[in-house]
Amino acid sequence: MKDKYIELRINRDFGDILTTYFEFLRQNIKKFTNVFLSYNGVFLIGLLITSYLLVSGFVGLISESSGIYGISGGQNTDETYWYYIIAGGVLFFLIFLVASGLNFSLSTSYILKYEEYKGVDFDKTMVWNHSKSKLGRTFLFILLLVPMYLVLLFVLVIISFIPFLGNLVQIFMTAWIGVSYVCMFEEDKGVTEALGEGWNLVTKNFWKSIGTNFILALLNFLLLSLCMLVPIIIISVFTFHIIENNIAVDSSITPSILYTVGLCLLLIIFLYSHCLSQFVNGILFYALHEKTYNVNTRSKIEQIGQSDQ
Repeated sequence: MKDKYIELRINRDFGDILTTYFEFLRQNIKKFTNVFLSYNGVFLIGLLITSYLLVSGFVGLISESSGIYGISGGQNTDETYWYYIIAGGVLFFLIFLVASGLNFSLSTSYILKYEEYKGVDFDKTMVWNHSKSKLGRTFLFILLLVPMYLVLLFVLVIISFIPFLGNLVQIFMTAWIGVSYVCMFEEDKGVTEALGEGWNLVTKNFWKSIGTNFILALLNFLLLSLCMLVPIIIISVFTFHIIENNIAVDSSITPSILYTVGLCLLLIIFLYSHCLSQFVNGILFYALHEKTYNVNTRSKIEQIGQSDQ
């Protein structure tokens, strides 16, 4: 196992960061997925309920307005379906807000424990305990993100006529927040201090940070899309069959179950991809930090000096 350990405290260029990320993911995907599933049970159930509400609302509205499924109103009015959609949307927002904080913490703690234990002899309990010890700072971090993203939204509205610039700002925010969060955990800094250090690291390495987040976010999206290709095809074929044959949705429970499970899987994958994006910024943090401060390099030089004596 030690031969497989990937040293993270190395000043890497853009290409090396991409290669390191995929090698790290290949080695740790199974172990981290176990961590993800172990501590997201409540959220997964919540996403299933959210999916049911959203599916019931949207399918009901479509059926009510078009009549293509043979539904003729009855007790289910448009207002009731809108209640389902609003309830599902609010529930998803709350779940995503809390779950994002937890999973940001889990993925960050995982990569820190990986570095601390050189890739071995750490388990999901250690990851959870470390995340749990930082929940207070995580909560404060999320609270600060709310006004920051409101400002970002305002900026994006202003520069909406320049699409490339808007995308650049969003990617920069992703890199800055991700690197700052790792800094907060790794160096035990306060929230504002970590954001300041993250700003320093990312702005000094602007294009490396932007490029890494853009390319790996795109590749993660493509990878996870491939995982969902078969379910999407099944749902698409099933939907075509319903429309083509004018089948009433309320005549069978199968359509509701299929759509609910399908949407739930999409939401889970969306949440899971959020964790993988933090691995990107974890590796980026170590590379930028080492480039800026040379902590690991100086440590190795000192060890060589001591051994020569």
